[in-house]
Amino acid sequence: MSQTAVKTNLLGMSLPMLQAYFEAMGEKPFRAVQVMKWMHQRGVTDFSAMTDISHSLQQKLLVEAEVRPPIIVEEFLAADGCYKWIVEVASGSRVETVFIPEDDRGTLCISSQAGCTLDCSFCATGKQGFNSNLTAAEIIGQLWWANHRLGGFAPARPHAGKTIRSVSNVVMMGMGEPLLNFDNVMASLSLMMDDNAYGLSKRRVTISTAGVVPAIDKLRLHTDASLAVSLHAPNDELRNQIVPINRKYPIKELLRSVADYIDSLPDKRVPVIEYTLISGVNDQKQHAQELAALLRDFPCKINLIPFNPFSQSDYRRPSNNAISNFRQILQEARFTVTVRTTRGDDIGAACGQLVGEVVDQTRRSERYRRASTEAGNPEKGNFRVFTSADNLAVSVDSARRV
Repeated sequence: MSQTAVKTNLLGMSLPMLQAYFEAMGEKPFRAVQVMKWMHQRGVTDFSAMTDISHSLQQKLLVEAEVRPPIIVEEFLAADGCYKWIVEVASGSRVETVFIPEDDRGTLCISSQAGCTLDCSFCATGKQGFNSNLTAAEIIGQLWWANHRLGGFAPARPHAGKTIRSVSNVVMMGMGEPLLNFDNVMASLSLMMDDNAYGLSKRRVTISTAGVVPAIDKLRLHTDASLAVSLHAPNDELRNQIVPINRKYPIKELLRSVADYIDSLPDKRVPVIEYTLISGVNDQKQHAQELAALLRDFPCKINLIPFNPFSQSDYRRPSNNAISNFRQILQEARFTVTVRTTRGDDIGAACGQLVGEVVDQTRRSERYRRASTEAGNPEKGNFRVFTSADNLAVSVDSARRV
């Protein structure tokens, strides 16, 4: 192999892929486990520092392969302790990763695409158009970086009689629709849950989907991760407006697909139904009653998410009274209901606010600019491609850049 040839990045390879790679090199498959542990459990990227593999293999790997995490170009720290990292990917776009610390857990929200093709009306990511799928290395690299940055490669720390990690939970809820980048996301999930890598519980790794039914139908063949569904409306007419993919895969078909996947799991789990509450759109009492009727025979947990404003949307957050009334109706119908606490909104890291910096191939962002100008809205007419500071929806002094 020429020194100038492109090296193979091992970071995103699942165990079977890594075993096949070493077998093709004439090496024993157990080398895959050794290298995987060095990369994902110890955070080592230099093959010469991997002391339990032979010098000859180290030299071969130094020539042919690499362990290359994605580039982190900026880091922001919110007043509530949330981190947001701006990640530059190979396409030239920038995506966002968010870490949410709590007393007994740390949740990492990971992006899977640069932009998103789905254009849900309440989500800032969709307004940026779409550029590319992230590679498996770019996806798992976000978890690698969080562990590196937060001390997660050190031994896990005790807490209240339990051992917890810096990152104990992962949600595929960042930029993009995970199931439209199926193969790379599945490889990444495999690494997250592999005991030779991050060893996360299948209950603590969650895929969030807007409803790509064919991909949900084949999930059981690839993973047993937990599932969250972005529903956001109790009927097809309203959901068609809020979540456009519903026009292709309506609610009945979506719930059937989700139920089939959950039924295939060996343990008792239920999906999480995510419902973004938007003032005057889907937050009325009749919407709650209709949602309760829709899900009456569908075992699930419901997570209500008050809308988080961003500059390209006229939607408003509902009042606390409206949120409380909506929750009460569902609870009276015997659903388990949580209201997501808004975290990291001062650095644009709250749910629905992630926008990154997308080299848009769809021209969607251009169309939004033009439509805003034609509507006579000077502020939105001056919309420009977000930079890594602008896209945080806050001034620099409202966050601490570290």
